[in-house]
Amino acid sequence: MTPTAPEQTRIALDALAKPPGSLGRLEELAIWLSAAQRRSPPTVAQPRVIVFAGDHGVARARGVSPYPPEVTAAMVRTFAAGRAAVAVLSRRAGASLEVVDVGVAVPVEVTPVDGVSVVSAKIAAGTADLSAGPAMTADQCAAALAVGRAAVARAHTRGADLLCLGEMGIGNTTPASAISARLLGRRAVELVGPGTGLDAAGVRHKAAVVQEALDRVGPTDPLGVLADLGGLELAALVGAMLEAEVRDLPVLLDGFIVSASALVAVQLEPAVRRVLFPATRSAEPGHGLVLDGLDLPPPLLDFGLRLGEASAATTALPLAQAAADLVAGMATLDEVLSGRI
Repeated sequence: MTPTAPEQTRIALDALAKPPGSLGRLEELAIWLSAAQRRSPPTVAQPRVIVFAGDHGVARARGVSPYPPEVTAAMVRTFAAGRAAVAVLSRRAGASLEVVDVGVAVPVEVTPVDGVSVVSAKIAAGTADLSAGPAMTADQCAAALAVGRAAVARAHTRGADLLCLGEMGIGNTTPASAISARLLGRRAVELVGPGTGLDAAGVRHKAAVVQEALDRVGPTDPLGVLADLGGLELAALVGAMLEAEVRDLPVLLDGFIVSASALVAVQLEPAVRRVLFPATRSAEPGHGLVLDGLDLPPPLLDFGLRLGEASAATTALPLAQAAADLVAGMATLDEVLSGRI
């Protein structure tokens, strides 16, 4: 029987000029890449970073973030200018960056720098207040899923072989907490954290707002939960992950918000799990519970990161590049011992 792609990569790794397993988690990454891409050796030659941006009614109505919603649009402009953290990190890793406006509340006009593209795919000017009623209609949620799928289709058509997914949306740890709590059967206080810097009183207020949303009679199926408690950018992330699995594209998961979206994607389609690898363990308290629910390998980084915008996934990207390059570029032990090197 012909070995599968990950089995071929394991055999190749064991044949290299090194003790078996001595490259540690880099070997684990290489095998995961082969499994996701269904080929050996794996490649990370054209990584793509995709950041979905959207606003949230709960942020404006309930004050769950220390920053005003207008910051979302300002950050999209900063991405386009190449000056946001993820833009700097993408450049450093040689990755292209696409920013998708799926629901920013105000119009955003930009002229992106080289290496960055901005796509307008606005479905609505943000979501409704999830503490008072459904955040999105079923049609809006479906449209956002389609935006995410289309972004991954574009990346695949342009030769992308690995994705780093991220988000931008003031207040979006609130819907991420609400989605995760309902899908995991937890209370708000178990998941809600400071987000972009709330003090203890702010965290208590935010947890109370999320609990109000959870206490509403709402759906419990993953798609229904996404529409009821989510955000347009979170739904786009779900669509992106579903499409990544179809196209055999590995995905480095960013922090809490992207992982909450992954929880929806995996519950909708368990096969998605094979293309996901956590880049980071966020400082947000709910992230550990979500990672446990995803049942994925341990995260690569534990640096206290909580910025979002794919910054952690892009920080971990060079590790995936190194893993793929080692499989293809190292000499085998046989080559070394035979004198062919």
